[in-house]
Amino acid sequence: MSDETPRPRPRPRKAEPSRSSARSRSRQTSSKESTRSARAARTQAAPERTRRRDRSSQRGVKATDSRSRRRTLVAVVSLILVILVVAVPVYAAWQLLLVPEVDIAAGVPVQVEIPEGSGTAKIAEVLAAAGVVENASMFRLRARIDGIDGKLRPGIYDLSTRMPYELVVEKLLAGPPIAYVTVTIPEGLRVDQVAVRIEEKVGIPAAEFEALANDASLFVAKHPYLAEAYNNSCEGYLFPKTYRVVEGSTATDVIELMLDQFDTELAQVDLAAAYARGLTLDQVVTLASMIEREAAVDEERPLVSSVIYNRLDIGMLLQIDATIEYVIRESKDNLLNSDLEIASPYNTYKNPGLPPGPIASPGLASLQAAAKPADTNYLYYVLTSVNGNTHTFCETYDEFLAAKARYKSGK
Repeated sequence: MSDETPRPRPRPRKAEPSRSSARSRSRQTSSKESTRSARAARTQAAPERTRRRDRSSQRGVKATDSRSRRRTLVAVVSLILVILVVAVPVYAAWQLLLVPEVDIAAGVPVQVEIPEGSGTAKIAEVLAAAGVVENASMFRLRARIDGIDGKLRPGIYDLSTRMPYELVVEKLLAGPPIAYVTVTIPEGLRVDQVAVRIEEKVGIPAAEFEALANDASLFVAKHPYLAEAYNNSCEGYLFPKTYRVVEGSTATDVIELMLDQFDTELAQVDLAAAYARGLTLDQVVTLASMIEREAAVDEERPLVSSVIYNRLDIGMLLQIDATIEYVIRESKDNLLNSDLEIASPYNTYKNPGLPPGPIASPGLASLQAAAKPADTNYLYYVLTSVNGNTHTFCETYDEFLAAKARYKSGK
């Protein structure tokens, strides 16, 4: 090891930069400065851009809020319109169809009259006004749906309030319960006597009934045989029977009812023999009316008929007391001589042949006897029973006088 102190090494000298290096450093420095300037410019420009973005963003938010409010408004308006479009008709329909028109308890008896010619709308109004149905429009709608328009019948009904629709319809389709009046028309009555009986039982004025019954032309269309009726009268054709007459019937209704019954009964009568003799229907009815007034029991009717036919065949006066009673409008046990002298075509004591028309309404047994008399030679009969119901029939006048004497002596 040397005792000498080491000398420090000299530092190498830095080489002098060349011109190219200086230019390079200059360029680097310039570039750095440019970068710094650009950065500074960017730094300065950033707040402006941020502000612009903020303003743009604010404008976008405002635009979005405006559009959102418009959409919300449109939606709200649309919803309101939908509610109005749906709710108003529903409310109107509820008011129209479901709201009761009369506030009344159920089950209260009411009498309702449905006028003649009423349509479903009118019927619904009447029912609703009486409280039978709750709502006229609903009743009318259901009636239309059920296809019963024009099928509900007029009349007076006993109903109750707030009845079920089905029960109301059932009653109105069936029609009101029909009330009848029973009236019995006995055999052998004249038109005027029938009229009185009808007034007593049915309530139709006798004068009104009689006037119509004496105008047969009103009924010829349905009953052509009335065209030959004497004096244009329905005398003899108002068939005697017990009738059930609908309350409220008119005189025309009752006369039609009786003429219809005559048609029904006449269908059971064999008129061939009478027509073969040259008689008309009116003459058969006339003959039957005399039989009806003269005979009290059915067994004697063909016998009385034979007496009439036998007298007609020989041109003998019929001399039927009942024809005189028809003229004097009175029944007598014994006719007066003055009665027999009455001037009338119905007076068979004076006029040969049949009277011009019927004198009463004959029953079926008398019509059958008039069409087919018994085959006898009788020319007379005389009342000989104590009760005044039966006769003795005779072929000669002497037999007649003898029978008459026996009857008087036995009284």
